[in-house]
Amino acid sequence: MAKFLLWLLLLVVCWPLALLALVLYPFVWLLALPFRLLGIAVEGILELVKALFLLPARLLGGARGA
Repeated sequence: MAKFLLWLLLLVVCWPLALLALVLYPFVWLLALPFRLLGIAVEGILELVKALFLLPARLLGGARGA
């Protein structure tokens, strides 16, 4: 909702720039998609490494709250 309100403000202030942003937004989203997928994969790998390091402590009964 905030993005929409900011876009409406931009439309009032400078309508050609607002229309250009409206046209370019899908292309920017498509360009950012691989980086988001890479971020999800890296986060998953780091969580796996964290789980492997914490496994001995969890097996011995430590860190029940985390």
